[in-house]
Amino acid sequence: MKGSTRTEQKDKGCRMYKVGFIGFGNMAQALAEGFLSLGKLKVEEVCAYAPHQEKLKKNCGRLQIAAMDSPGKLAEESDILFIACKPHQVADVLQEIDEKLKGKALVSIAAGWKYEQYEELLHHSARVLCVMPNTPAMVGEGVFLFEEKCSLETGEKEFLTDLFGSVGIVKELPTELMAVGTAVTGCAPAFVDMLIEAYADAAVKYGMKREDAYPLISKMVLGTAKLQLETGIHPGVLKDQVCSPGGTTICGCAALEKAGFRGACIGSVDAVMEKIKGR
Repeated sequence: MKGSTRTEQKDKGCRMYKVGFIGFGNMAQALAEGFLSLGKLKVEEVCAYAPHQEKLKKNCGRLQIAAMDSPGKLAEESDILFIACKPHQVADVLQEIDEKLKGKALVSIAAGWKYEQYEELLHHSARVLCVMPNTPAMVGEGVFLFEEKCSLETGEKEFLTDLFGSVGIVKELPTELMAVGTAVTGCAPAFVDMLIEAYADAAVKYGMKREDAYPLISKMVLGTAKLQLETGIHPGVLKDQVCSPGGTTICGCAALEKAGFRGACIGSVDAVMEKIKGR
C-alpha cells in the first residue's frame, strides 16, 4: 500500500508526529530519507541519536535533521521513537531512558525483537510496534512486516502504516509467523543478490562484460517479479509459459532441478529459522 500525501493527511485531520531514531545506520537513514523526500515528514519533525557523534552529525546534516547528543534528549523531543540500534544494545538503551518513555510510542526495527520482550522491559504507559524492514526500502520497494500484537493507539498505527507504506508494502503477521517472514523478506534479498551474481558469473564465462551483465540480470529479476505481482499468476505457470517443449529453457530448468535448486532455497530458510530459534 502506498501512503497518502502530507496534505491529504492534514485534510483528514490526522495528527502529525515528531519522529526520532535511536541508532542511525543504513536502514534508519534510508527510512528517514524516504519519508522526507516523499514529504511524509518535515525536517523539523525528524531527529536522530547515535553514539558516534561526528558520523551522526554528518549524516543528519546531509538530511538537514537535528542530531541529538543523548538518547534521553531524543526521547524528550520525539512522539514516536524508532529503535534502530543493534539488537544487543536495545535492553541497555531502554533501561537508560526508561523514565522518559512514559506515554511514548516505540517502533522497533531491531532484528529478532518481539512485542513480548518489550512488554517485559517497558514502563506500562509506553506503547510499541515491532517492524521487520528489508534493504529494498532504500529504493522505495521495501517489505515491512508489522507484528500483529502491538499496543499502539489507533491513530499512531494508522500514521505508521501510511508512513511505511510510502516506501514499500506493509503486511501484518501474527507473532508466530514473524520469524519465517523475516527469513523470506529480510534475509532473502541476500540470497537473490547471490542469484544475480551467479548468473553474472555465467554471462562472464561466455564472454559478456560483468558491467553489462549485472544490469541486464537485475532488470530481468525485477521484471519477472513485477510480472508475477501484477498478474497474480502462479510462478509455476509463468515458468511453464517460458518453457517450450524440447526447448532451451526447459533444459536449464532440468539442470537446476538436478542441482537441487528448490531444496537449496528451502534449506536457506531452514538455516535462518534454526539460527533464530537458537538465539
